[in-house]
Amino acid sequence: MQTIHAAAADIRAGRLSPVDLLETCLERIDRLEERIRAWVLVDRDGARAEAQRLTEELKRGQYRGPLHGIPIGIKDIFDVFDWPTAAGSRLWANSIARQDATVVRKLREAGAVFVGKTVTTQYASFDPAVTRNPWNPERTPGGSSCGSAAAVATGMCLGAMGSQTGGSITRPASYCGVAGYKPEFRMVSCHGVVPLAHSMDHPGPIGRCVRDLAILLQSIAAYDWDTQRTWVPDFMAALDGDIKPPRLGRLRGLFQDRAEPAVRQMMDEVEKTLTARGCEVVNVALPASFSDVIARHRTVMAVEGAQFHQQRLRKHPEDYGPNITKLLEEGIVCPAPEYAQAKKHQEQLQKEMWAVVGQFDAFLCPATTGPAPDKGTTGDPAFNSPWSYTGMPTVSFPVGLSDDGLPLALQLVGEQWQLNKSRLFRAALWCENVFVGRMPEPPL
Repeated sequence: MQTIHAAAADIRAGRLSPVDLLETCLERIDRLEERIRAWVLVDRDGARAEAQRLTEELKRGQYRGPLHGIPIGIKDIFDVFDWPTAAGSRLWANSIARQDATVVRKLREAGAVFVGKTVTTQYASFDPAVTRNPWNPERTPGGSSCGSAAAVATGMCLGAMGSQTGGSITRPASYCGVAGYKPEFRMVSCHGVVPLAHSMDHPGPIGRCVRDLAILLQSIAAYDWDTQRTWVPDFMAALDGDIKPPRLGRLRGLFQDRAEPAVRQMMDEVEKTLTARGCEVVNVALPASFSDVIARHRTVMAVEGAQFHQQRLRKHPEDYGPNITKLLEEGIVCPAPEYAQAKKHQEQLQKEMWAVVGQFDAFLCPATTGPAPDKGTTGDPAFNSPWSYTGMPTVSFPVGLSDDGLPLALQLVGEQWQLNKSRLFRAALWCENVFVGRMPEPPL
């Protein structure tokens, strides 16, 4: 299936038009959506009109960049002008947005064609949604960005927006066999995005490969917050030319203890393959405070989720599923000192992890605890929530299949506030290239 960077090259060279590319995606939606159920809405007329307009721009010599004419899906917690933002809620299904979210505006300016809104779990939380895993419909597609990941995996769009507060970019991308990038905290604006936990919400892209993630991130990244930093690295330029084998710190502890046998075997094979190609892999001991990260993360998510949802939960309890209801009720009764202790722990763990990761190009760990589990769950976010908690950027991408034919993925974790953000992307691209050709298409 088509990647963003390959399609962008064809569009710029005149070998492919945005109109034809969109029609390919719409044809796949017609053929697959009934089985996959990745979309809340598909705006065929609006997308076709925009693709035609962007095609006319190209004829006039106007080229906006590598997203010019690229079909993109938008997770249904992001405001898109004149579309509803339901966030998985029945009562919000007709809540029409009056302006674009910042991320959506930036994608629109970059020339992206919005195909429609992708399915999210209810309020970007834990109750499974209707979307099916394209590798096996009886297995979960993952957490709240499930529609975005499934749509990209099946070629119904070339890229999509997701978000992560626990593990909802990395996990669905990994379960569906595509790539995901969870930015560092506050690198991508949350303005116009329905919140879950304000100190851990991370909007980010899902694509078919590391280069596609860099293209998407280049368009949406902006330090438009308190300090008014506006400098953004040139991620795409950094991926050109020769890339040296990286130095990686392999994390064990939690990432070995909670891993299923298939993932443990995969990680050992990955390390052997990477080191045989010249990569240096060093075992890294996690700090003692890391043992509390899962529980502390849930405390922060519960309290901050309750801060946003408490009044509405009391008024409309019928509009909340059992898993998010349980989370919010935990947050409502959580003692203030417990939340304060979690925030102190969060700050301390950030400092401890940043002090170690700077010695490497990235940390290396599995993206998920195992292959996609049963569709009655969204999967275990244990290998993802530590990075939402600490705000550290992550890149994930598939490296092969389990014995039962489900994707398995790696996760690289980088340094927050690192000026040379390309360091993480370059390490990820080098590693991804080692495993090129090992991933077939979903058996649709």
